[in-house]
Amino acid sequence: MSEPTVTQIKDTTANPAPLGLLGFGMTTVLLNLHNAGFYELNGMILAMGICYGGIAQVIAGIMEWKKGNTFATAAFTSYGFFWLSLVCLIGLPKLGFTATNDTAMSAYLAMWGLFTGVMFVGTFRLSVALQVVFGTLTILFFLLAYAHFAKPGEGFEHFAGYEGLVCGFSAIYTGLAQVLNELYGKVVLPLGVVKR
Repeated sequence: MSEPTVTQIKDTTANPAPLGLLGFGMTTVLLNLHNAGFYELNGMILAMGICYGGIAQVIAGIMEWKKGNTFATAAFTSYGFFWLSLVCLIGLPKLGFTATNDTAMSAYLAMWGLFTGVMFVGTFRLSVALQVVFGTLTILFFLLAYAHFAKPGEGFEHFAGYEGLVCGFSAIYTGLAQVLNELYGKVVLPLGVVKR
C-alpha cells in the first residue's frame, strides 16, 4: 500500500487590507474636512461614500473572507455598508423619503460606536496602528452621536471633524504602510505588530 499524498495549498492572493483601509481612510478624511468646516456636504463626499468607502470596502471584506480573516471580514464589510447606509440616510430625503431626525441619527452613530469599541478590543491582538484607527474611530462615533443628540454647537462639530481627520489619516497610514512594507520586504513604515 502506498502512503496517501498530502497536498498543501498555498494562498497566493494579494493582501486586501490596504484596499479596505484606504477606502475607509480617504472617505473618512473627506467627510471630516466637511465636519471641521472646510466645505459643505456635497456630491464628492457622497460619491466617495458609495464607491470607495462603500463598495471597495465590501469587496475587501469578501476578499478577507476568502483568506479566512474573520476580524477583517467583519470590519471591512460592516464599514462598507456603513458608508452605503450613511449615503442613503443623507440622500433618500432628497428623493422624497422621510428624513432621519437627530435622535435617530444619534442612536445610529452610537450603535456604530459600540460596534467599533468591541472591534477596538480585538486590535490588541493585531497592531498598534490598528489600535489607533479603531480607538479614534470609536471616539469619533460617540462624538458625532453626542453632537446629534445634544446639539452643543458648531464648534463641537468642528472638533469632532478634526478628531475624524486623525482617524482617517491613521487608516491611510496603516494601509500605505502595508503596501510599502510588502513591496520592500522590510519595515519601511512601522505598524507596531503585536507579538502573540
